[in-house]
Amino acid sequence: MVVVLTLATNYLLNTIQILPLQASVQAQPIDRLFSLQFMLIAFFFSLIVVFMGYSLIVFRQRAKDESEEGAYIKGSTGLEVVWTIIPIGIVIYLSYLGSLALAETRRVDPQAVEVKVVAGQWFWRFEYPQYGITSDTLYLPVNRQAHLRLTSLDVIHSFWVPEFRVKQDALPGENLERELRVTPTMVGQFKVRCAELCGTSHAYMESPVVVVSQADFETWISEQLQAIGADPATRGAKWAQTNGCLSCHSVDGSPGVGPTWKGLYGLTDHELADGSRVVVDEEYLRTAIVNPNAQVVKGYPANVMPANYQALLSDQQINDIIEYIKTLR
Repeated sequence: MVVVLTLATNYLLNTIQILPLQASVQAQPIDRLFSLQFMLIAFFFSLIVVFMGYSLIVFRQRAKDESEEGAYIKGSTGLEVVWTIIPIGIVIYLSYLGSLALAETRRVDPQAVEVKVVAGQWFWRFEYPQYGITSDTLYLPVNRQAHLRLTSLDVIHSFWVPEFRVKQDALPGENLERELRVTPTMVGQFKVRCAELCGTSHAYMESPVVVVSQADFETWISEQLQAIGADPATRGAKWAQTNGCLSCHSVDGSPGVGPTWKGLYGLTDHELADGSRVVVDEEYLRTAIVNPNAQVVKGYPANVMPANYQALLSDQQINDIIEYIKTLR
């Protein structure tokens, strides 16, 4: 009975597909551990249910026994030893398997693609130092390891792609860089999510992850390199996207966390929180980028926009973003 119920429960757990799609080499040892744990869960669930059912039937109080007291059982040293030793053995064995799985997920490939992952409220930025490319979409070649180096601009975030099964925190601080190794095994589109509560827009902190063939990856690299040589406004649109600006500022006039950029440049009576009015020119925009709390716009809270863009962006990138804002009429 226990065996039958165990198999049925395990089959049910596997049928309802608790785990998402498996899409990385690192997911394989993790899923093996999950499968073993599901089997153990099914077994112990079945054992307890069958024992409880047996006890309810066999040891139920019968009418003729209503006046009699039940048998007094002080304990069983043998049973206590068994249900202590067996769980300890299972935990030790699972720990051993877990250490093997951990070593497998951290295996180093010298041919890995290097990607620096920068997290911020509430965006992801991906830098490819080998090519000098920055993107808000994580592009990875299939069947080739990616070495992700993670850092944060503000608070603790956590890089998580469910289909890859692995997760790593991104910590603020120059000396707190963390690393994660992922080898995608399936061409397709996924999402990286933040798995650490990080503020009001935590739930929307997502970015696309695109896994392509090696040839398509090289084509994408070439396209990105060509885009770097484009006109300033086009480059500015790219910098704004990859540095999280568009997470808070819309370009179509719709409301957001920060003021919309549409029609912003050239305003002559832009009202600030202190009641003063300013002209939105290049100098104002530059100050708004590098020192956002110096002139807070009326109706918007202070201390929301990160104040470290002067360190993150070069003067050329800031100029490009300003040129892009100018085009948003």
